[in-house]
Amino acid sequence: MPEHGTLGGVTDIEQLVPAWLNLPEVAEALDLPITRVHSLISDRSLVSIRIGERRIRSVPAEFLLEGSVLDSLRGTVVVLADSGFQDEDIIRWLYTEDESLPGRPIDALRNGRKTEIRRRAQAAAW
Repeated sequence: MPEHGTLGGVTDIEQLVPAWLNLPEVAEALDLPITRVHSLISDRSLVSIRIGERRIRSVPAEFLLEGSVLDSLRGTVVVLADSGFQDEDIIRWLYTEDESLPGRPIDALRNGRKTEIRRRAQAAAW
């Protein structure tokens, strides 16, 4: 796993993920109250980390699809979390290119390939 570091004040994970939404933006995109967004994070339907200079809790924008949470995300997040992955590690895993896919796991999930990604998530745990 790559070293967690900063580059000009921006962490490597902030650069790895192309677009972030803060929690109020997620609430607006999903047309939900902010308390429901917090529940989605608590139940592992979404993963958030603190980014930026102000350390604002944010979610990768690609975790949302057509006004809802990417439905295949939760199961994959649960598999990785049960294997000891922290939230930042989960996001990093989902956004790291995998030549054998090819592409990133998040792209495969968005394209409906959840079974393959869950198998890979289980294998990553070992």
